[in-house]
Amino acid sequence: MSVSMTGSGEVATPVESSKSAMTWGPIFGGAAAAIGVTLILLLLGSGLGLTMVSPWSGQSSSLGTLGVTAAIWLVLVQWLSSALGGYITGRLRTKWAAVHTDEVFFRDTAHGFLSWALATVFVAGFLASSLTSLAGAGAQAVGAAAQAVGSTATAAGTAAASSATSPVDLSTSYFTDALLRPDQARAAATSNDAAATSEVSRILLNGAAAGQVPEDDKAYLATIVSSRTGLSEADARTRVDTVLKRIDDAKVATQKAADEARKAASTTALLGSLSLLVGAFIASAAAAFGGSQRDEEEDLLVRPRI
Repeated sequence: MSVSMTGSGEVATPVESSKSAMTWGPIFGGAAAAIGVTLILLLLGSGLGLTMVSPWSGQSSSLGTLGVTAAIWLVLVQWLSSALGGYITGRLRTKWAAVHTDEVFFRDTAHGFLSWALATVFVAGFLASSLTSLAGAGAQAVGAAAQAVGSTATAAGTAAASSATSPVDLSTSYFTDALLRPDQARAAATSNDAAATSEVSRILLNGAAAGQVPEDDKAYLATIVSSRTGLSEADARTRVDTVLKRIDDAKVATQKAADEARKAASTTALLGSLSLLVGAFIASAAAAFGGSQRDEEEDLLVRPRI
């Protein structure tokens, strides 16, 4: 502990205050105000957003417009609620006597930051609870549907197992078909439609997993298509190539959609974190501003009139 010499030569020892520098009352009050304003503005934004959506074709705003508008509104909600909560936190605290101005400024900003953090955690928990409830309701609906489908699938699987002579391993069924592929594919496809359809499905699944369908499989598919549809070998090969191209296009479209979703999620996370940082700064600055206003007004009240 530091000491100093007075003019009379006596040593003055500073006395540590027994009161904590943190006042929870203003912190909770500012957090409650920020939470209330956040909920009000979120409801207002939801109402305004619903006016931009319509079930009728051509009367709704584009998804890009809705996304940008929602992002801007959420940022404004964060900043406005942070400013109000921080300002109330600074104005409600009691004046710290015999404390340096820099220390008062630090305490005010710390109180504003704690108020913002408390409100942010509460709102995040509220939103997470709401999303969890919605997800639970959706999971129950999906579970009921899956149970019904499972019952049907079980019955179908039992019937298939009773009619099959031996179980088939789906992981090796494609290679089994390649080994047992008959020379007269046209006759085999004509005589057993179900087996030909299953084999075509396995060839397509293997091609999707491998990234492409081998040329010998394409020729075999063309033979099966020709025998089933009556097309010539050339026309059947053209149809096979067309269908495979459509499959590739669908795969590319799915990959593009996944990449766009990834970019959107990344942008949302970055903007959200930046908005939270700015909100924390606004709450701290507003608390310091509110505290300085309170101290100045109190000084004016206690200053003796001349």
